Amino acid sequence: MLEKVRERLEHYRERVLRDFIKILSIPAVNPSMGGLGEYRRGQVIQEVLESYGFSVERMDSPDESVPEGVRPNLYTVIDGGDSGKTLWLVAHMDTVPEGDRSLWKTDPFKPVVSDGKIICRGSEDNGQGLASSILALLILRDLNPPTNVGLAVVSDEEAGSRHGIEYLLGKGLFREGDEVIVPDYGTPKGDVIEVAEKHLLWLKFTVEGRQVHASIPEQGLNAHRIGMRLALALDSLLHERYSKIDPLFEPPQSTFEPTKKEKNIDNINTVPGTDIFYFDCRILPEYDLDEVLELVKRFSQEFCSAHGSKVDVEVVVRTDAAQPTPPETPIVRRLAKAIETSRGFKPRTIGIGGGTCATFFRRRGIPAPAWYTTDMTAHQPNEYCKIDNLVADAETLALTALISE
Repeated sequence: MLEKVRERLEHYRERVLRDFIKILSIPAVNPSMGGLGEYRRGQVIQEVLESYGFSVERMDSPDESVPEGVRPNLYTVIDGGDSGKTLWLVAHMDTVPEGDRSLWKTDPFKPVVSDGKIICRGSEDNGQGLASSILALLILRDLNPPTNVGLAVVSDEEAGSRHGIEYLLGKGLFREGDEVIVPDYGTPKGDVIEVAEKHLLWLKFTVEGRQVHASIPEQGLNAHRIGMRLALALDSLLHERYSKIDPLFEPPQSTFEPTKKEKNIDNINTVPGTDIFYFDCRILPEYDLDEVLELVKRFSQEFCSAHGSKVDVEVVVRTDAAQPTPPETPIVRRLAKAIETSRGFKPRTIGIGGGTCATFFRRRGIPAPAWYTTDMTAHQPNEYCKIDNLVADAETLALTALISE
């Protein structure tokens, strides 16, 4: 079987790589992060899939924040021996912004092929997963898999998945008995299968003070100073309060990271009256997310009140952890067997900080491991995917679909 997979892989490899570069050439920055969204990239992906002869369906999620008014989600299914069950490969098409452009050696939105790598924002996260899934689907169409195999290409993964996987699940696309592989987490060797994710909580803090000229600070209330102190106090409190270790996860502890900081004023000689900052929290599933949130709000309000200011704490994104996909689940066993067959080693299972589309499937009782081979350059300047990884992952995904219980 491995020889047949490799034969078909070589047949389709170069065409898929050319089309992958075409797809990457269309920016798809999530609109919540200042981009125009996935619509144009979705059109190109649909054209590529249809050029291979796949029948493509769309489920667009309404969204007034983008010019087209919708966020695209695409899917296609090839028939297998058991039409009552589908193994889904799920990849997302949206990306984060480029970050500090000065750190890029090339234009972040113009793919460059160099030294066996494709360099571009979104090339690894999650373009590689998309390209390897397309390549695997082409191979499987020629080799008659034992069950149906589907490819779902979704929007909005980078900002909570409300217009992507959550929307498709709400529309009933995925059925009881289906299985899922999400090629969106991995290691450079490809020796890890992700089966669990932490709670995800993004918080926005708006501290209110009183704006005055910086030469008379005693007449105002410096919201920036209070905001900085609050962020540091929260950082210490949360790490101390939620310090348990779970060896299933990497990293094994909860994480609480102050990240984004909004501009408060344009000039240096004014004491800012408003300060806005954000936290990205990845919390072990054993903790109650409502309790964490209640503590954060109470502490922030008491802290700011003691400094004569006010604070608003807003939940930007919340994804509660789902039950893990058990390692003994058939799809995990078949994926592990395929990795051992194609790579020559046995993978291990772990949990991560999140968050991938897999969480939403697990919450519905659909087994969903996440796996691919990656140098972990996602969200970094000069993000890239290795072509060899992309091709090898397609081989493993195809083998997984061809292995029977």
